Amino acid sequence: MSDESTPTESTTPAPAPAARAVIHEGLPTQLPDIDPDETNEWIASFDAMLDDRGRERARYVMLRLLERAREKQVGVPALRSTDYINTIPPEREPWFPGDEEVERRIRAFIRWNAAVMVSSANRKGLEVGGHIATYQSSASLYEVGFNHFFRGKDHPGGGDQLFIQGHGSPGIYSRAFLEGRLTEEQLYRFRQEVQHGVGAGLPSYPHPRLMPDFWEFPTVSMGLTGINSIYQARFNRYMHNRKIKDTSQQRVWAFMGDGEMAEPESLGAIRIAAREELDNLTWVINCNLQQLDGPVTGNGKIIQELEANFRGAGWNVVKVIWGREWDALLAKDVDGVLVNRMNTTPDGQFQTYSTEDGGFVRDDFFGADPRLRKMVEHMSDSQIEKLPRGGHDYRKVYAAFDAATKHVGQPTVILAHTIKGWTIDALEGKNATHQMKKLTPEDLKKFRDRLYLPISDRDLEESYEKTGGAPFFHPGQDSPEIEYMMERRKQLGGSVPRRVLRASSLKLPGDETYGELKQGSGKNKFATTMAVVRLLRDWMKNPEIGDRLVPIAPDEYRTFGMDSMFPSAKVYNPGGQQYDPVDRKMLLSYKESTQGQMLHEGISEAGAMASATAAGSAYSTHGEHMIPFYIFYSMFGFQRTGDSIWAMADQLARGFLIGATAGRTTLTGEGLQHADGHSPLIAATNPAVVHYDPAYAYEVAHIMQSGLERMYGADAENVIFYITVYNEPVSMPAEPDDVDVEGILKGIHQVGTAEGDGPRVQLMGSGVGMPWVSEAAQILADEWGVRADTWSVTSWNELARDAVAAEQHNLLHPTDAKRTAYVADKLAGVSGPVVAVSDYMRAVPLQIARWVPGDYRVLGADGFGFADTRPAARRFFNIDAQSVVVQALQALADAGEIPAEKVAEAAAKYRIDDPTAVKDVKQEGGDA
Repeated sequence: MSDESTPTESTTPAPAPAARAVIHEGLPTQLPDIDPDETNEWIASFDAMLDDRGRERARYVMLRLLERAREKQVGVPALRSTDYINTIPPEREPWFPGDEEVERRIRAFIRWNAAVMVSSANRKGLEVGGHIATYQSSASLYEVGFNHFFRGKDHPGGGDQLFIQGHGSPGIYSRAFLEGRLTEEQLYRFRQEVQHGVGAGLPSYPHPRLMPDFWEFPTVSMGLTGINSIYQARFNRYMHNRKIKDTSQQRVWAFMGDGEMAEPESLGAIRIAAREELDNLTWVINCNLQQLDGPVTGNGKIIQELEANFRGAGWNVVKVIWGREWDALLAKDVDGVLVNRMNTTPDGQFQTYSTEDGGFVRDDFFGADPRLRKMVEHMSDSQIEKLPRGGHDYRKVYAAFDAATKHVGQPTVILAHTIKGWTIDALEGKNATHQMKKLTPEDLKKFRDRLYLPISDRDLEESYEKTGGAPFFHPGQDSPEIEYMMERRKQLGGSVPRRVLRASSLKLPGDETYGELKQGSGKNKFATTMAVVRLLRDWMKNPEIGDRLVPIAPDEYRTFGMDSMFPSAKVYNPGGQQYDPVDRKMLLSYKESTQGQMLHEGISEAGAMASATAAGSAYSTHGEHMIPFYIFYSMFGFQRTGDSIWAMADQLARGFLIGATAGRTTLTGEGLQHADGHSPLIAATNPAVVHYDPAYAYEVAHIMQSGLERMYGADAENVIFYITVYNEPVSMPAEPDDVDVEGILKGIHQVGTAEGDGPRVQLMGSGVGMPWVSEAAQILADEWGVRADTWSVTSWNELARDAVAAEQHNLLHPTDAKRTAYVADKLAGVSGPVVAVSDYMRAVPLQIARWVPGDYRVLGADGFGFADTRPAARRFFNIDAQSVVVQALQALADAGEIPAEKVAEAAAKYRIDDPTAVKDVKQEGGDA
């Protein structure tokens, strides 16, 4: 009798097919197997090899098969990482053209001076900090470049651009000292920039603004080096393709640390470099496996992780992991056991090996397998301890740099394995190296001995007694080392880094260019955004500066009404336009071109800022004036990319930043995160940024003309013009015959004077707030018998800066005639309280409160934004015309000029506490 649970032959279901992944590692595994027997033979053969020869041999054969498949153009996915060994094998290394022993001595001199500089800066009573270990780990990386690759400004091709890792600045100063560019006194004054006289010391990091003849690129804001160097290389191609300058022989070199790669900006734009085939770009990542307080990734392998990132993004990756002493060991590794050990040892353990003796490394690294122990049985513990990392081997680094400069079609990243604090026994590989700022006399003696420097103990001791620190070392201008390094720099085009100014002056457009904007809008309305864009179009037609303009937008050209430029200026694309655009039959079709003028950065404000920085500093990097015109949602400028704008200022770049759709209530349909109520405040923190908030087209004309003259005129200033404009159409008055141009540019001018007697107030507004001020003045006159003078404040920031400067002058010159604030002078003698309103939070107009004579009341859009109509938002924030009216009446009541009941009557009449009171008020032009 059969069990019911036992299936009979007639009820047995067919076996289910094994589950298969549809996609695995990029391979479409759902394809049918057309010859299962053959497939099984291959699998059986692989299993047999695995059982007989082990995993290492099986892995090697699989790698060779993948390599062969790619050679035969069989579509298999690329490996995300390769073995933890050098990309360039010994047999492919180029001949080294230099004198390695002389260059070793040069490195020793620079290493010593760099360490002494920082240590001396931390002598008792000074202690200003610094970083010793970073340069020590990267010295060979820089010196290979300085002696063989980095081309200076005098090179016929124009010279390279170097982004130096910020913490490595002491080494760069030390080389400049040997070259005679800096004095010993300046080295002693590291991080002491004012106490010996302004400019008499050295800044901590690469700061062009602080050292404008030396540094070109500010790099210590972690992560910005990555994205800025990519867009610098891209801008070099842009200049070349547009035939403004031949940049074909110029290369961008960017030095970064492996810990710095955690910053989003470091890796965020690497696909751009690959997509545009920027083979003029080389990154050198100093992989000392340490960040500030410990390992970058102790349980992992940061070099392998970075290799996967860059290979996946389309870069050429060159790994420099082991020095030449490892070559003989790797040659013995016939079964791959050493490579496997290298592959599986985590970074944290490699860091430990850098701090332990050779006996520990023999037991822990080589002792895990008898085949490994046998490889090093002929070596002493001392020899094992000295097995070097590749980033310290001059020939390995040279091979990597040489390969990078010869590679075509891809950007190159060099991943160099180093030890932090290399050659300084007190620092090597220790977690605390970032915080170790000072070396004891004993530490320095060991360091001196390791570098074989001819400095006696007596010299050290005397220097400590005299200066509190060790002596700097210079072998003399006639020494073989100095002659060698100077000759190498001469052959390569002069010393680097070096910033030079050689751009020819521009002939700027005349007054007639601005005439159209000064006529106003007549019966029509338009927004200040359109006024700015209209002027840009006129500039681009100008034969003198038209080609110099670089329009930049992060995927919002149409939003700002700039699509009319597509057919003529075209969008820059190094590959041209290889497709038929979907709107090709339209008049304003999207046009791309190799010679395109417009930089369309996609949804990347960070990328757009990097382009603006590259364009704005072209006058120094390339000797060609370029005028960046970066237009963006105002909220996504200073709030999102404020650090990049700061770096742009430090780089002494110039140009226009246009904060469009500005204000907290002009783009309310978009909601909270698009509502800019505070960008002028952030702009005020940047000393190089000149902010204007114009209300009228004629103000825009004078401000833009002033910007051109101040940034590109005969006495050019290193400033950036930030102009906030709005998407709300308003009636634009024509320019008055007696227009106060000085007032417009300084920040305030009177636009209306009330006639007649009665209580009087002063109403001030900026930007889109001026229509509220004008309407409020009319209501006050018609309904309350109050006379209101009106003022357009084009820049709260500039008024505040002027006032602060006046007070600073008075503080420093107490016996001189007192200076007064411009705003105080303009308002001197006016009657009545002053009421200010803007589409920003109150803190913006409150910047000038101290210098406004009399009673000063401020209305602003404090708090978070939201989505609704403009009338509703302005009533909610109490910044509309009716709220201005009530505020003016309240100020007059407080002064005893009108009864308090009038204020209550007005508040109730206008329902200023109730946004529903304006629910039926229509708006126009509210789209984003």
